Amino acid sequence: VMEDAKGEVCMVGLVEKQVKRTEDVLALVDLGTRARSTGSTSANETSSRSHSIFQISLRAGTSKTVSRKLSLIDLAGSERGADTACSDRRTRQEGAEINKSLLALKECIRALGSGSAHVPFRGSKLTQVLRDAFTGDRSRTVLLACVAP
Repeated sequence: VMEDAKGEVCMVGLVEKQVKRTEDVLALVDLGTRARSTGSTSANETSSRSHSIFQISLRAGTSKTVSRKLSLIDLAGSERGADTACSDRRTRQEGAEINKSLLALKECIRALGSGSAHVPFRGSKLTQVLRDAFTGDRSRTVLLACVAP
């Protein structure tokens, strides 16, 4: 994740596809789901080991300028180290990275909610990518949570 001269977030290796039908969108969702990293821990048999961001950008006519964008984000689950009896180094490292990005997201939401002059979007790649969803004049953000024991 990098920023260009205009302060826009750019993702290295990002692929944009033009779609015309609902089936095209669903095929891309399926492709992303298959590419997503999952693993098994003692707390969860099919644990998401990565966040997933699916963005739909609308452009007017042949314009390259994005007029609207819908971001669908599925955050990887947070797992306490004490809840996972796994001693696998890679799984512990993935869990630490997931928790770090979720903490950075929480800090951004807290700063925005309190009206802070500084919002720490550079705290993680996740928050860098989501920055425009929180800061645009016409931005609207909805959070849906599925919390399970």
